[in-house]
Amino acid sequence: MDKIRFQQHIQQLQPTLRQQSIARPSVPTSKHSFSQELEKATSSHQLKISKHASVRLNERNIHIDEKQWQKITEKVFEARSKGVNDSLVLTDQAALIVSAKNATVITAMDRNEAKDQLFTNIDGTIVLT
Repeated sequence: MDKIRFQQHIQQLQPTLRQQSIARPSVPTSKHSFSQELEKATSSHQLKISKHASVRLNERNIHIDEKQWQKITEKVFEARSKGVNDSLVLTDQAALIVSAKNATVITAMDRNEAKDQLFTNIDGTIVLT
């Protein structure tokens, strides 16, 4: 019988990409306290528009200019600071239901449609002219 020779090849294993990515990136340290960061994050006075409200604004052909949005935003954040969670915002052309707590427009309708509506679960009203 022929002798079978086995050769051993010993190689040093190279780390794979996955193994290389295990090292955690350094986290930058901040000199700001948590409360300062929280205040900064929550102080951005921007009103979000939900997908539902966006569809309603388009369907009902309601156009609110930038100046009016700014005024609505200011009043919603003022209402929120006074403890209002959900509000009805009435403008010359629209009625908006806004979650002041979440800074989000929930739905919208034109003023003619709003005349015959009953609004529930709101704890504040903002009337803008």
